Amino acid sequence: MTRCVLLLRAVNVGGTGRVGMAELRSALAEHTGLARIETYIQSGNIICDAPPVLTDTCAEVRALILRQFGINTPVIPRLHEQLVASVAASSFGDPPAAVETRVQAMFLEAPAHAGAIENLTPRLGDDEQLAMIGDDLWIRYGEGGAARTKLTKSVLDRALGVAGTARNLRTVRELIARTA
Repeated sequence: MTRCVLLLRAVNVGGTGRVGMAELRSALAEHTGLARIETYIQSGNIICDAPPVLTDTCAEVRALILRQFGINTPVIPRLHEQLVASVAASSFGDPPAAVETRVQAMFLEAPAHAGAIENLTPRLGDDEQLAMIGDDLWIRYGEGGAARTKLTKSVLDRALGVAGTARNLRTVRELIARTA
């Protein structure tokens, strides 16, 4: 059975969008057909067997989270194979450990607007790089990390034109291991 991760955007970040993972697992088990459900860390990573129709399941999970927790958050799916392929295709897949947390994948809900990379490139700081791998935007932040970049959430959202949620490379590797 293929495993997948359903990535939630902006839950349990900065004291907003509070979703308890134990309560979420319980609600998913009770109200959806998802199998072998687990979560990883508090940032909204639901790991489960891949359902037959991912888009329908994402809509169902989004509606459940809205009903149960009062939060309307995108639910972005990635199959194990997609995660592996994205890391392998990015030029940032094996950075030194000190840089690993400054490498992030922004998993997009749909394809980015045409020209998104070209629109973001002028905002890159020293040592920052971008790579679009399918519907995943990989970002290697400079010395100051995401806290010091000009690639803010609003800048990324505007240029990409689609919702996305970011995970650092260490988390992506753990999601690969857990969906294997």
